[in-house]
This record gives sequence, structure tokens and C-alpha cells, in this order.
Amino acid sequence: MARRRCAVSTASLTSVFVRLKLSLLRNGLRQSSGRRTAFVVSMVLVLLLAAVQLLGLIMLRGNDHAMSLVVLLTGLLALGWAVLPLFFPSGDETLDPTRLVMLPLRPGPLVTALLVASLMGIGPLFTLCMVVGSAFALSHGVLAALVSLVAVPLALLVCLALARTVAAANIRLLTSRKGRDLAVLSGLLIAVGIQFVNFGVQRLGDAGGLAALDPAAAIVRWVPPASAIGAVDSASDGAYGQALAQLALSGVALVLLLRTWRHSLTKLMTAPDGSTLAAASEPTRKGSTSGLHRLLPEGRTGTVMQRSLKYIWRDPKTKGAWVSSLAIGLIVPIFNALQGTGSIYFACFAAWMLGIMMYNQFGQDTSAFWMVALTISSTRDAYEELRARTLALLVVTLPYTVLVVVLTAVALGEWHDLPEALGLSFALLGAMLATGALSSARFPYSIPQDSAYKNVAPGQGGLAWLSIFGGVVMAALLCAPLIVLTIWLNASAGSGDEPQWTVLPVGAVYGALITWAGVRVAAPQTARRLPEILTAVSKG
Repeated sequence: MARRRCAVSTASLTSVFVRLKLSLLRNGLRQSSGRRTAFVVSMVLVLLLAAVQLLGLIMLRGNDHAMSLVVLLTGLLALGWAVLPLFFPSGDETLDPTRLVMLPLRPGPLVTALLVASLMGIGPLFTLCMVVGSAFALSHGVLAALVSLVAVPLALLVCLALARTVAAANIRLLTSRKGRDLAVLSGLLIAVGIQFVNFGVQRLGDAGGLAALDPAAAIVRWVPPASAIGAVDSASDGAYGQALAQLALSGVALVLLLRTWRHSLTKLMTAPDGSTLAAASEPTRKGSTSGLHRLLPEGRTGTVMQRSLKYIWRDPKTKGAWVSSLAIGLIVPIFNALQGTGSIYFACFAAWMLGIMMYNQFGQDTSAFWMVALTISSTRDAYEELRARTLALLVVTLPYTVLVVVLTAVALGEWHDLPEALGLSFALLGAMLATGALSSARFPYSIPQDSAYKNVAPGQGGLAWLSIFGGVVMAALLCAPLIVLTIWLNASAGSGDEPQWTVLPVGAVYGALITWAGVRVAAPQTARRLPEILTAVSKG
């Protein structure tokens, strides 16, 4: 009788959570037409991608190396399910079990209900298409088809349980400021991942096609949930004992994940927040000036530089933008160099990416800009404010630009063109800083703080695009004299080395001069437009 009541309780709780998941989805779509549009567009794109993937896997049927590809794809899919909750904790409201702490729920039925509810969504649908296509590509014979009937739901459940277990084990982190930092850095993860996939596909073509995947697949086919798909291939080859072992591995992994998930839920439901207790027991640390801050100049310049550097280190939006720019600025030239399609002049892309950080300087202050505005009473004050912010950027951007250019030269072996690339990078960086100062004064916009994925307040999107792209075009025009000088020196010098060294000091001096000129021109505009700037940056 007790077991029957428990089963009825679990079934009823599961139906409640399924309806809750549908209600959350429905109510979320009712919030705004933009959200509905984004959901419909994302659904269509995911379905199209899933259909293409499914068709490709079906066409792969009969290929000698189909097992290697589909097993590795399943492994990558599982890795994505394990990592995505760390970067998109707010993508599914049911990922946070701490919202259910006050309800009289037992961990066992709760695990079952949450697992069934997690089957609804775009991600599970895409995963199901991938797993079904993988099993179809490897299934040959009646027994293999029977094995695939077990392997497909088993692989899907392992992926979902993996995501839930990771989310439950790290939910304290995900709901903290560090968790929001991870969410902001999600774009960086995607950008880096795309570059690695692109690089891997090109290397795969050079290494002889899918056969190059066989050594890695021989290992991954024994790692759950890829082992469930590997079991289909083993059954097709007549290795029924091996297929049973691979299915057993995925089954054991699912049981262990569910037990770990249940243990995390029990801890979350019964134990106090250890991070809160630790924070309460720690004595309050007094502010001190140490490290790099001791090297900063005295007065307003040092204070503003310190504030700007703290923004980079502490503010999630600013930190995410900086880390993304630093990483992408390095990835683009280096990966192109490793692929044999790059040029040392691609290193100028790093200066461009870092120069964008100068745009909308006052937007990162949000409504707190009024405190900055109170300290500006003259053009001189505005000049010192902009100059200090520019110097704070140069503390990071200048050595990093040199590093990227040197690394690109090492990857390509083009040491002969290193001075030219450095000179052009310095000039481009100076032009970006100059136009960024002007753009900050003329086209400020607000950065919403309540959203990890919106970088512009509603209604200011056009202003942001005008600010950035207009400044980029102006920066390119400002660099035109140095580009013409470089082309002329190369055309007139032939194979000589000395004219190319001329570009380095000229570019450094030119970049410094236009940076200074841009700050000087932007200072009086900033001093005159303080009320307009405050209004613009306070809308988020």
C-alpha cells in the first residue's frame, strides 16, 4: 500500500511539474512580442539544423567510419549538456531547485518529476534528433534495431541527468556574482568553440577524412552516453557481449548521476547556504592601496584610472566585454596563421577589438554617472577624466597589442613585417581611442544591469550601432595616411629592411598624437553635455 501511494505521489508530482514547465514557457512568451519572436526564430533555426543533422546522419549509413563520427558527436553533445547550465543558468527556471525549498517534497519523487519535465524544450528535441540519427546510421539488423530502442532513450536521459546534476551541484555558484560572470562569458565560450571546430574540420580534411577519428572514437565509444550509441554498432557487428557491456556502462552512469543529483537536492533542501555563513563570519576588510594601484599617478588621474581598472575586474558586463575582446583579438590572427591563410596584418584586429572598449565610456557608470558629473566643472576636468580613462585602457591594450603582433609573427615566421604590423596596430589603436572618446561624449547609451545578455537599453540600439560603426569608419580614415605611407615605402624600397622599420616609430607617434587630439576635442563636448549624458546612461 505504501509503495502504491509513493507511485501515485510520484506520478502526480511529475504531472504537476510538466504542467509547471509548460506554464513557465507559456507565460514567458506572453511577456513581450520580442521574446515570442526570438523563441519562434530560435525554434525554427534549431529544427532546421536538427533536420539537416538528421539527414546527414541518415546519409552516413553504410560508411566505414560512421561509428567514429557519431560516437564523437554524441560525446560532444554530452559535453555541451554538462557545460551549458554553467553559462546559461537562467535559461530554464526549473534548473534552480532552491526555489522549492519551502515545499514538502521528497528528493526521490522530485528527481523523477524534474527529469521528466526537462524532456520538454528545444534542447531535448535537438538531442533526440541527433541520437536517433546516430543510432540509425549504425543500426544493421534486427538485434541492432532492438538495441537502438534502448540506446536512444538511455543516451538522451544521461545527457539530461548530466545537465541537472551539474546545475544542482553548482547552483550556489550560479546564483552568485561569479555565476553572472560565467553567464556573461558564454559568448566567449561559443566564439572559441566555433574557432576550434573550424580548425578541427580543416585539419580533418588534411589528415585523410573520417579515418583520422578512429583512434579517438575507439576510446570515446566506452564513455557514457556515447557508449550507448557504440552499443548499436557493436550489435550490428555481432559483438553482443560488448554491446551489453556498453549499454550497462550508460545505465550505470545514469544511476550514478541520479544518485548524485538526489544527494545534491537533499543537501540544498536541508543545509544552510555555506557561502553566506562564511561571508558573515569573515571580518570586513578595509580598503587599501596596493599592487598596481601604487604605481598610478596622484590626483584625479590616478583615482579615475583605479576606478576604471576596478570596473574591468569587478563589473560583470565590463569584465565579459574585456575578456571577449582579449580572447577574440588573439584567436582570429593566431588561428588564421595556424590554418595557413593568415597574414601578420591580421594582428591589427586585436587593436581594433580593444579600441572598441573606449566607446561608451560613461555608459558603464549607468545612473551613478551623476557622481562623476559633480566632479566636472570645467573643460579641464573633463579632459582629465577622459585622459585618465584612456590611460587605464592603455595599461591593458598597449602591451596586449604588442603580444598579439609578436605571437602572430612567430606563428607565420614573418619577422620581416613585424615593425610594419606594430606601427599600423599602434596607429589603429590610437584612432580607435580618439574616436571612442568623441563617441562617448556625443553618443552615450545605457547598459542594462538586470540582464546578462542585453548590452543596450531598449530604444537605444540605433544609437549604439551609429556610435560604433561611425567611429570605426572614422578610425579607418584616420589611419589612411599611415597605410598609404606603408604601401609607398614597400613599393619604393623593394626587398630592403630599413624602410619597414620607419613605420614603427611613425605609427607610435601618430597613434599618440591622434589619441591626444581626440581627447582634447571630446573634452569640451563632454563638459557641455553632462545633463544629456546622464539622461542617456540612466535609462537601463
